[in-house]
Amino acid sequence: MSNTEALFRPKSIAVVGASRHPGKIGYEVLKNLINYGFKGKIYPVNPKADEILGLKTYPKVSSIPDEVDMIVVSVPAKLVPGVVEDAGKKGVKVAVIITSGFKEIGKVELEREVVETARKHGMRVLGPNIFGIVYTPLRINATFGPQEVIPGSVGFITQSGALGIALMGMTIVEKIGVSTIVSIGNKADIDDADLLQFLEKDESTKVVLIYLEGVTDGKKFMKAAESFSLRKPLIVVKAGKTEAGAKAVASHTGSLAGNVAIYSTLFKESGILEAVNVEQAFDWARAFSYLPPYEDGQLVIVTNGGGAGVLATDVLAENGISLSRPPDSLVNSLKPKLPEFASLKNPIDVTGMISNEGYVDAVIEAIRNDGVGAVLALYCETAVTDPVVIADELINAVKELGGLRKPITVAMIGGEKSYKAVAKLNEAGIPTYPMPERAASSMAALINYRKVRERVERRLKELGRTTNA
Repeated sequence: MSNTEALFRPKSIAVVGASRHPGKIGYEVLKNLINYGFKGKIYPVNPKADEILGLKTYPKVSSIPDEVDMIVVSVPAKLVPGVVEDAGKKGVKVAVIITSGFKEIGKVELEREVVETARKHGMRVLGPNIFGIVYTPLRINATFGPQEVIPGSVGFITQSGALGIALMGMTIVEKIGVSTIVSIGNKADIDDADLLQFLEKDESTKVVLIYLEGVTDGKKFMKAAESFSLRKPLIVVKAGKTEAGAKAVASHTGSLAGNVAIYSTLFKESGILEAVNVEQAFDWARAFSYLPPYEDGQLVIVTNGGGAGVLATDVLAENGISLSRPPDSLVNSLKPKLPEFASLKNPIDVTGMISNEGYVDAVIEAIRNDGVGAVLALYCETAVTDPVVIADELINAVKELGGLRKPITVAMIGGEKSYKAVAKLNEAGIPTYPMPERAASSMAALINYRKVRERVERRLKELGRTTNA
């Protein structure tokens, strides 16, 4: 096991600074590790306690009689170098340092001392100034964030602690399953590139989302991003795009936000999908985690509201995607079933007079059609339809098809029933949003990922570098 791999697959974890008092970080981390179900050995470290949460407590890491792969550190900053030295002598592979009070407040030398001490013993460091790490396949929740993280296939890397914890909670409310959540903080040692190298090969991770404030080694990051994006989608939200934002980044994690144009070019060249905000990034991540990749064929919009179709068309056009006439075979199969005033162009407007069954049938016909490569289904709540019934019927129809073999994103626009329908469809693995623009944006990301992947492959071949994709 490499020292970076030990961050995700430790057999034993020691919590240094484990506390007996609820509400303290050292208590919450230990409680989360125990209650989330980590099957490895857990060792609380606190020289003033004999037992915490039913576990025997040790005065320091070196006093633990067994091997320790990972330590999670929550002690005052000035004590961290000593903890790392003691753990290094013990043979610990990786230190997850939650403690703040380093580079982000100007204490660069103290942070450097921690890293140099770790490196002397061949140990890697995650942090400092973080909230911890989650890896759901092994039931690891070594954070002081929410406990019941939903297992899934989205990898989430965040440079912000408090925002990361909040978004961690959002994944639970929004029913977005994650493979891992990594708080990366000051990135004194382990950085985004190191994590991407592991997650690229991790079978539990289908897509990665990064909240990024800055990178210190642009070439290393770009190389890792290129390799990753050839195999899996990589979504980035870049913070610090304005002068004021860049100053805020510097005071937050001590990072250099850098020139916006340089970052945008780096993202484009390395195949990164850049989201404009956190909501969009999670919308895209949901779609990638639920759906098969877009391969080929026409994108068809099916809507019962012309306005929703226009809004979606605008978003697609802004993302470089144009719509063409639906396949004749689809038009011919739908025409006898729809009102005379329905539009069979693209978007296909089945009108607000359509029944529950009629709307679902039109969507499924589009999915079945061999000439259709992806479907964008837009529904506006009307008096003659019930969004919850439509959601149930769509879920059943997809099951009868044996699952989704091509991408579909859905918008359910309306009141309380529509929001219930959104939740039902998402729980069933059909990415659904409350607004047409969000469904269209997610579909655009799915289609554009294929394009950016092909662009990266061409560029690497021109540079004489093998892709091994």
